[in-house]
Amino acid sequence: MAESKRRGEDAGDEGLRDERDELVDDVAADDDATGADEPVSRGGTATRERAADSKPKTRTENDKVGLFARIARFFREVVAELRKVIWPTRKELLTYTAVVVTFVAVVLTIVGLLDFAFAKGVLWVFGNPS
Repeated sequence: MAESKRRGEDAGDEGLRDERDELVDDVAADDDATGADEPVSRGGTATRERAADSKPKTRTENDKVGLFARIARFFREVVAELRKVIWPTRKELLTYTAVVVTFVAVVLTIVGLLDFAFAKGVLWVFGNPS
């Protein structure tokens, strides 16, 4: 306890450390249950550390993917992303459309009135040639 007082820690910090250690142990138990071979990191990062024997894969000449395979993969990824989209219901779509059309009409009216006012002001200042 004297050592923890020397470092400026109190009993509350030890309780937090114990809770963190329990959480790390729970994660390690979950990894063991799923058969994960990766080591458990006790650091503050949210990423897992790479296993020592795994190296990043590099592409070789034999691993080249053809043009059509890349195009097919692109479309598969597009479809996968579109499935994640939360599409609005018909009622929501009509409401959003009405809001946008109304807002555009209001802004168009304001800009039109300002344009008309500035045009009249310029003609008043510089005179009307006709």
